[in-house]
This record gives sequence, structure tokens and C-alpha cells, in this order.
Amino acid sequence: MQVDTPREEKPLRPLPLLIFSSRWLQLPLYLGLIVAQCVYVFLFLKELWHLVSHATGFSEQQIMLVVLGLIDVVMISNLLVMVIVGGYETFVSRLRLEGHPDQPEWLSHVNAGVLKVKLAMAIIGISSIHLLRTFIEASRIGLPGAAITAEAVMWQTIIHTIFILSAIGIAYVDRLTQVKH
Repeated sequence: MQVDTPREEKPLRPLPLLIFSSRWLQLPLYLGLIVAQCVYVFLFLKELWHLVSHATGFSEQQIMLVVLGLIDVVMISNLLVMVIVGGYETFVSRLRLEGHPDQPEWLSHVNAGVLKVKLAMAIIGISSIHLLRTFIEASRIGLPGAAITAEAVMWQTIIHTIFILSAIGIAYVDRLTQVKH
């Protein structure tokens, strides 16, 4: 029986060391995304307070639009978490969360391809919420003060369809590049 001994690490030559160490330049980017996450928490609480304080005066449609806005903020926040945690783990350094009870399930098998597919799916989810809000507001097209036009509905639908096709393409390419074990 062979016992695993720790491998002695050779020091890197200066140029490979510089190139490999450059991954740490992404750290301020991920820290900036954490600040953006804080802004989204503030926005969520502000919108939630707006909903609660005006609940008796809002119509059902207005409540639905505010709730969809809250869901949108949550989905964007989830997207930020995926990018921050998955990106840091994939491109900068290991978080060493193995065995931690709060480790996200998806993190154990994350790689650049999986992260791209998850991000594409999150973007489709966010786009779906925006499109649903647009469809709800579309009933006011042609009325004075309408916030949406028929052309805007058409373009948002086209853009959403392109997001879906892009996600399918990304998932397909990722599947083609996967090595079968």
C-alpha cells in the first residue's frame, strides 16, 4: 500500500509566477460586486417598505408590479452571489468550504462552463421577470401616461428570445466539450 506524501512544490520562475499571481487582480472586482450586493439589499428593503407602507392604497396590479420588482432584485442578487462565489472559486483561489454545512450544492462541481450555463439561466430568469412586468403594463398601451409601447414589448420579447437561444447554445457547447467518463 502506497502512502500519499505531500508533493514538494517547486518555486515558479518569475514570469510564470507573475502571470499566475495576476489572478489576484480580480479580487477588487469581486469585492466591488459585494458592495453592489449591499446596494441591492438596500434597494430591496426600500421597495419592501414602499410596498408595506402603501399596501392599502395600491391596486392588485400595482402590488403585483412591486412584488415582481422585489423578485427581480432577489434574482439579480442571486446572480451576484453566483458570480462572486463561483468566479472567485474558479478563477482566483479555493474557498475550502468542503464539509461546511452552508456550502452551496452547486459549488462542489463548478467550473467555467457550469458557471456560464448557470449565469445564462439566471439572466433568462431576470429577463422573464422584466418581460412579465412589461406584459402586465402592456394593458395600458395607448392610454395617456402609459409606461410602455407596443414596440418596446416587441423588442423585449425579441431580446428575451435571444437570451434563451444564447443559453441553449452555451449549454450545448458546454455539453459537447464535456469529457465522458
